[in-house]
Amino acid sequence: MRLTTLCYLEQDGKYLMLHRIVKKNDVNKDKWIGIGGKFEPGESPEDCVLREAREETGFLLTSYRLRGIVTFLFNDQEAEYMFLYTADGFTGQPVSCDEGTLEWVPKEEIDRLNLWEGDRIFFRLMDEGEPFFSLKLHYYGNRLSEAVLNGVPMELLDVLDEGGDPSGLVRERSMVHERGDYHRTSHVWVVREKPDGSHEVLLQKRSSRKDSFAGCYDISSAGHIPAGDGYLQSARRELKEELGITASEEELEFAGFFESQYEGDFYGKPFINREKAAVYVYRRPVEAERLELQADEVESVRWMDLEKACQAAKTQADGFCLQEGELLLLKKWLSEHTERSGGTSGPEAD
Repeated sequence: MRLTTLCYLEQDGKYLMLHRIVKKNDVNKDKWIGIGGKFEPGESPEDCVLREAREETGFLLTSYRLRGIVTFLFNDQEAEYMFLYTADGFTGQPVSCDEGTLEWVPKEEIDRLNLWEGDRIFFRLMDEGEPFFSLKLHYYGNRLSEAVLNGVPMELLDVLDEGGDPSGLVRERSMVHERGDYHRTSHVWVVREKPDGSHEVLLQKRSSRKDSFAGCYDISSAGHIPAGDGYLQSARRELKEELGITASEEELEFAGFFESQYEGDFYGKPFINREKAAVYVYRRPVEAERLELQADEVESVRWMDLEKACQAAKTQADGFCLQEGELLLLKKWLSEHTERSGGTSGPEAD
């Protein structure tokens, strides 16, 4: 078991950051982190953080606080348990650090630095005044593969490159929307044909507890694609979780890709959405009143004439968060597929 401390000194709206540029075989090479290190035999967390602060900065901490415990897993190595501190009181004269370069960085500029992605999570928790937290972070190389906050898994997404492919960077969902990172989603439209040949679409009313577009009528089923997952895999899972519909790969017919952008704010926080969605159509018989709705995601469902849905999207009708462009894509696809295609012909059929 490895025990360590990490501390961020703060003063005048700045954190003291350590740029790790000295050691050649340093796992933190070129990253910006706080000060700290391994426990010595017999040390308490406080003993360790006080000693490391003196050795790396020359300061004696006079006011410091334990903010959380971070469990680090790197590749398949044993876990490291890190005691995370902030300190707003210290005395003494600064000294040079043999671990790298020390620099006072304004808090609002921290996110621009070369950080571990998990560090961005605990910086946000500290800045939001979270009194104490337990955070588990699992990395494979530089890639964050798991983040669990207070026992609850956090949603991690692949950030896409400009070509629309995973870039190798994985980031926590709320940060993706704060920064406007390009990411993937899957959309499933549940459709039925009326006797006159026109179509209706099943709309879900988003839960009032959602962090964006709460209480609005939206796509039948949609969701972000977890890092490492595929479009079709995610589409089937979301359809099952949100509506209780179990669909085979062949029953989800690929209608095309749709890209959209949105910028606004919800609950006082910026929300920037830049997504690439794989759009699927499900045309098997569905009885809306017998669906098993996911309570924390879906409040209710309703059938709506496709033309009326297009009009609601075009006029941005109150209570709807539909995209006109996506509905036109769906409408065009339906006009070209009057008979069930009998298979998925999309970006993947895995």
